[in-house]
Amino acid sequence: MTGEFPDIASGRPLWLVTLADLALLMVGFFVLVQAHQADPRQLARSLREGFVDSKPAEPLLAVAANRLDGFAPGSAALPAGADTIAGWAKDQLIDPRVVLTVTGSADAARGDVDPATRSAAILAADRARALAARLAPLAPARVAIATTTGPAGVTVTLAFAGDPSRNRP
Repeated sequence: MTGEFPDIASGRPLWLVTLADLALLMVGFFVLVQAHQADPRQLARSLREGFVDSKPAEPLLAVAANRLDGFAPGSAALPAGADTIAGWAKDQLIDPRVVLTVTGSADAARGDVDPATRSAAILAADRARALAARLAPLAPARVAIATTTGPAGVTVTLAFAGDPSRNRP
């Protein structure tokens, strides 16, 4: 067995892998050349805009969520448990890099609609606003409202929005 080598598994030819590596290196080189020709502040600003969402209502990465269920059909009155979510939100909003999205939902298929307009979307928005009003005194600029369809309730999503001092243009 001396001097014998195991068979090489078939795959992509080595020259193809090398060509792909070379092409990526060339692209990287040209990016660097272009970057040095631009205004460094403009380059930094455009990179930041590409990676940081400018709208805190739509954060890039949801980190945690909490849900409030138990709404009566056709009602936006907060059920028991709202204080628990408000306490959770208060603990989370201590960090200035965190934003909350309060998403209300209603199920029109089950007759869960706003009594005046017969609209599930309006009922969902009313539910989100009711809970957001409980959370807004904590940090009004970092609480956003959204709506969706689905089971009756409100979901509070916590997301990392980045360092506020670095997100200024």
